[in-house]
Amino acid sequence: MLRALPLVIDPNVVVGLSPADDAAVIRLSDDLALVFTTDFFTPIVDDPRAWGRIAATNALSDVYAMGARPLVALNIVAFPTKTLGVTLLGAVLEGGLDAAREAGISIAGGHSVEDAEPKYGLAVIGTVHPAKVWRKGGARAGDRLVLTKALGTGVLSTALKRDRIAEGDAVMQAAVRSMTTLNAKAATLAQSLQIDVHAATDVTGYGLAGHLGEMLRASEGVGATVWASALPILDGALDLAREGVMPGGTRANRTHLGDRFEVLAGVDEALAWIVCDAQTSGGLLVAAPPDDAERYARACVDAGLAAAVIGEVETRATDSVRVAP
Repeated sequence: MLRALPLVIDPNVVVGLSPADDAAVIRLSDDLALVFTTDFFTPIVDDPRAWGRIAATNALSDVYAMGARPLVALNIVAFPTKTLGVTLLGAVLEGGLDAAREAGISIAGGHSVEDAEPKYGLAVIGTVHPAKVWRKGGARAGDRLVLTKALGTGVLSTALKRDRIAEGDAVMQAAVRSMTTLNAKAATLAQSLQIDVHAATDVTGYGLAGHLGEMLRASEGVGATVWASALPILDGALDLAREGVMPGGTRANRTHLGDRFEVLAGVDEALAWIVCDAQTSGGLLVAAPPDDAERYARACVDAGLAAAVIGEVETRATDSVRVAP
């Protein structure tokens, strides 16, 4: 649908839809560009303040994935105030404000509509030097892949909806903490350590496999191998995946990848599903030279993040994602 629409007409739009990335970037001057992004979704937890914070953290993530710093945000709200009232909505907005305050920015306004199904998120503007924008494309053969958050939020959120776990359970609380952790620290560490970031994105609804696949397609002549034993996974998620508890988005991700997703002998099938698990507010996925990747992962772990070197980029005729033991 979008291919038929000539959406970008301004030559100063340096990142738009050709190819698409995590956010749009428009050059204002030789040393300043603005980054634009928006994201919103329906509730994934019952606590309205937690949902608001998760949604806002998720929306801010695309700015960090571009190597940028958030500047200001606007609320996006669709809510059934006639049936749920405004008190719950106020709690959602407070959660969004919690995330914005931690990011050091203001929520300067927004827009709301009456809707039968609640939805919340942010439109975010950030800043970046035009020459320092991180892109999805650019991964090179020999690069290592660093993931800065644990996987499994899709499985655990689905388990919550199906009453397999409770919101107060330790495994779900750990998932909420992960989803409300800004990717600011992960991005800042890469910059302060002068990591040679060849490609970067954040892991959200398309899962690790889907977003890694996007990175590979935006690069040239490469595929990737993910080491199943190296993956950071939230407690409880693997057992639930073995029992078939997973969102429809996770199944759709694997179906969509088709033969571009290869699972080698010896890989636990549940781990293969975790690689495809539809994440909410997941971590950054960074491709960098081996020494930089190891240094970056160690620094992230030292800073309290569930980071790990999870695989490598390889010369390959197809942009496939291969999962090896």
